[in-house]
Amino acid sequence: MSASTSIDRSDSKRLMVFAGRSSRQLGERIAARLGIELGNVTLKTFANGELYVKYEESIRGADVFLVQSTSRPVNDSIMELLIMIDAAKLASAHRINAVIPWYGYSRQDKKSAPREPITSKLVAELLEAAGVDRVLSMDLHAGQVQGFFSVPVDHMTAVPMLADHFLERRFAGELPEELVVVSPDAGRAKLANHFAEKLGATLAVLTKQRPDHNEAEITLLIGDVEGRAAILIDDMIDTAGTLCAGAEVVRNAGATRVMAAATHGLLSGRAVDRLRESAIEEVVVTDTVALPDGAPEDMFRVLSVDRILADSVHNVFCDESVSDIFAGENQLF
Repeated sequence: MSASTSIDRSDSKRLMVFAGRSSRQLGERIAARLGIELGNVTLKTFANGELYVKYEESIRGADVFLVQSTSRPVNDSIMELLIMIDAAKLASAHRINAVIPWYGYSRQDKKSAPREPITSKLVAELLEAAGVDRVLSMDLHAGQVQGFFSVPVDHMTAVPMLADHFLERRFAGELPEELVVVSPDAGRAKLANHFAEKLGATLAVLTKQRPDHNEAEITLLIGDVEGRAAILIDDMIDTAGTLCAGAEVVRNAGATRVMAAATHGLLSGRAVDRLRESAIEEVVVTDTVALPDGAPEDMFRVLSVDRILADSVHNVFCDESVSDIFAGENQLF
């Protein structure tokens, strides 16, 4: 017997999961975790670049979950999600939930200079204008992004999963007992401290200044890394400039090994080449964003967030707490 494409509750409430083109594989894994098939939707791009969406089955009265990371190509991914939301609204879906593992434009969350936009707020307004009823996202770059929405936003985190990964490897003897968690900047110190507590590790903090966008200069290392294996932890790796510069400082300060971990492996531009040439021996990321072609398998370990997202989708559908999944540890800001 083939799997159904929806879950029915006793009150006839239905759950259906669809995925955009940036998160098709992740969407399939989430649906499999829920015991259903991924919904059938046609997504295509016309010759002039316009996007087209059509649901190939009835979604009337269903709780629809649309899985789409707003990753490369960022603007196409956002527009595709907006059209999927609009199409679901016009098809009379009961509730439209956007599952956005990586929320694009999240770094543009405030005005740092005159005449700049607050683009992450604009994206929130676009999602609401399209008709979204709820948003689920993972490891947002800044907590205030949640406040840009007037609809509920469920924040999920991969930090406990990343910590468990390193704990298991330490228990297996792959990693030494002496670990130090390094924050790439002062703004991520709280995240790094939380991560270090889970590992029973010490904490070090790098300070930096940014002469321009996507450029960083490390100015100071606070904490002792000598004789320890170092794990640099961040929410994302984009161009990897900050990460590689920090790894060099940490290694020169006496760290025996340098590894990196992040939820979102954006890996833009020369990021992969920079990481290959750096002091970092291994990078652990999740599948919120697909790795670019050519990323060396011996350097990257990819952990799937399908269970986290599936559990969150299930609890939202059943009107249960999402925070209970993380024992309240999904508020890290």
